[in-house]
Amino acid sequence: MTTEKPDITTLRIDRSGPGGPPPRALPWKYILPAAVLVLCVFGFVELRSVLVAAIEVETATATLTSPSQAHSVLAANGYVVAQRKAAVASKGTGRLVYLGVEEGDKVSKGQIIARLDDQDMVAALAKAEADLGVARADSFGTRNTLERTKALFVSKLASASDLEGAESAHMKVRANIVSARAAVEQAEVALEYTRVRAPFDGTVLTKDADVGEVVAPFASSANSRGAVVSMADMESLQVEADVSESNITRVRVGQPCEITLDAYPDTSYRGTVHKIVPTADRAKATVLTKVAFNRLDDRVLPDMSAKVAFLGEEMTDSAAAAPSKLTIPSSAVTERDGKQIVFTIREGTANAVQIQTAERLGTQTVVTRGLQQGETVVNRPPPSLADGVKVKTK
Repeated sequence: MTTEKPDITTLRIDRSGPGGPPPRALPWKYILPAAVLVLCVFGFVELRSVLVAAIEVETATATLTSPSQAHSVLAANGYVVAQRKAAVASKGTGRLVYLGVEEGDKVSKGQIIARLDDQDMVAALAKAEADLGVARADSFGTRNTLERTKALFVSKLASASDLEGAESAHMKVRANIVSARAAVEQAEVALEYTRVRAPFDGTVLTKDADVGEVVAPFASSANSRGAVVSMADMESLQVEADVSESNITRVRVGQPCEITLDAYPDTSYRGTVHKIVPTADRAKATVLTKVAFNRLDDRVLPDMSAKVAFLGEEMTDSAAAAPSKLTIPSSAVTERDGKQIVFTIREGTANAVQIQTAERLGTQTVVTRGLQQGETVVNRPPPSLADGVKVKTK
């Protein structure tokens, strides 16, 4: 048996394969700056896409406009105010025992609205009437005495002093009758003070006191009420609008107007300038103008906000009575590819909407198809504005 020696020269370590020595790890001083640089570049790109792509635009709203509003010479805002109103109170002081009205009730002039406790006044009136009766009874006796004394004086059975005394006594009793009658009237007036009556035909607006509370003139006590109810004459409602001093020359008494209440934007009321108050508000640089309604209905209430369009002489009744139409500013309509479009704004993005238009009303264009009332559109859209572009309002 022979033994051969192994050939160790064929043994080699293959360093070209994956089994080589591990590569060195990059130090943190290179990794952190690189990560910060990548984040900055990414953030700049995102921020640039938000800021640069958003185009600043003007906006307008699609609204219902009547022909008279479109051809008005001036517009102003104001409030509905009753020209005849009152805080109804009692001239006497007492506890409220009866209240016969509530908010919204219609009352007539002289109608008893409320009544105060009147037991003391009733007793005072009864005493005054009794005193008047006593004075009248005394008058009966002194009159008979005077007649007998006159007869005795003619027969020279009574002296002149006796006659003068009888006349004086009778005159004193007659004066007592006048005084007692005045006391009765005074007691009746005091009793009437416990009755709270409506000063004119109108409608109760607010109830300011309840049964059981003390009512006092001028609310002299912290626990007392000054007024029982407040009421207004609904036939005297007018719109009080502030007109700028620079535009007051466009307004004259008797000028036709159109009134639109914010509560009922689809309804317009014809009106006329009733009065221009001859003084200006120094703080607001405005002049108060009162516009009367030509016709009222039950929907018009005090303190409602209103818009007044002062009309020109060229507006006829038939044109002013035409129904309102959906309009937008003419500058909001643009033409793209031969089509009339507007850009609406939804969630900060411009959306191109094709519309169909009709006639123009002043600076407004009537839209017959494509928009709805209240939608926001871009006014004076820039040429670079396109569908889907992000926008922000000025």
